[in-house]
Amino acid sequence: MSTSLLEQLIDAFRVLPGVGQKSAQRMAYHVLEREREGGQRLADTLAQAIERIGHCKRCRDFSETEVCATCASASRDAHQLCIVESPADRLAIEQATGYRGLYFVLQGRLSPLDGIGPRELGLDALSTRLAEGEVQELIIATNPTVEGEATAHYLAQLARQHQVRPSRLAHGVPLGGELEYVDRGTLSHAFGSRSEMPD
Repeated sequence: MSTSLLEQLIDAFRVLPGVGQKSAQRMAYHVLEREREGGQRLADTLAQAIERIGHCKRCRDFSETEVCATCASASRDAHQLCIVESPADRLAIEQATGYRGLYFVLQGRLSPLDGIGPRELGLDALSTRLAEGEVQELIIATNPTVEGEATAHYLAQLARQHQVRPSRLAHGVPLGGELEYVDRGTLSHAFGSRSEMPD
């Protein structure tokens, strides 16, 4: 029995993260009832993006060109290389900080159970880049999950093999947070990695 076009559309929306059957159905009906022009624009843009957006050969971020604008910029500090798990993490750092170095996007994190090892994360390319001798500090900005911490440990070892100083983003009590509302794991980590206050 063939699936109707409406059912195929609903099922297509379910490819998005966090979108279940009801949400996909609501989206499909909205596009068909009220937003056909916007739906066509979405379809056209999505088709072009899938065809034309690839990965930068230097940092593995999304890019329409062989080397992305960040890697090609002469104003970035090539001595600092920030390692992130995803393009979304890179964008968050870029928007929230004054960081002017370069990036390397892992497109994931080490997870042997899921078959994700060093090769899948492009760590051979990272090792080659570190061997060039330009990078002096490897800023490890993986997420504070079990896999993220294992990845950070692996990256720190890799950096040291190439005489590059590894550093890790601080994790702990959020700015404006109150201790009584911070979860135990975060509070324990923050307490254990406390630092001396400057003068």
